[in-house]
Amino acid sequence: MKNVKSSFDYVVCSYDDLNENQRKIVDLARKATYRSYAPYSNFKVGASILLSNGITVDGANQENASFPAGTCAERSACFYAASQYPDIDFKAIAIAARDHTDDFITNPISPCGVCRQALLEYETRAGHPVEVILTGRDNIYIVKSVRDLLPFAFSEF
Repeated sequence: MKNVKSSFDYVVCSYDDLNENQRKIVDLARKATYRSYAPYSNFKVGASILLSNGITVDGANQENASFPAGTCAERSACFYAASQYPDIDFKAIAIAARDHTDDFITNPISPCGVCRQALLEYETRAGHPVEVILTGRDNIYIVKSVRDLLPFAFSEF
């Protein structure tokens, strides 16, 4: 038997450390939280995807009394981008959240497992890493690839 450790690198930074494209999608993800429909959890999440052609696509979580019928912000943005721009690669995604106090959460959150798997599908299709920017009120984490968030991913490679 052999014990194996898995880890990945990510950057912790502030908004001021971001480049123009990163700031753009962080701002759009934060703005998208205001389009969230979250009457049950009061946890409002927004996501913004930067496509390789420079277009951005946003999404917000949408809850439903029949909980499996809702969708997360990441998949909302992901599926819209893929349906409207099927031949354009994802370059980066930013994710932001507000809590029941209606303030942005202090520390970043990461996508749920289902969203990680969905995003990985588009990263795999693109053939290159998709940057993930997790935003909180006080810190921002930059992960260089969706695959880093899902080390034992269900995929062809």
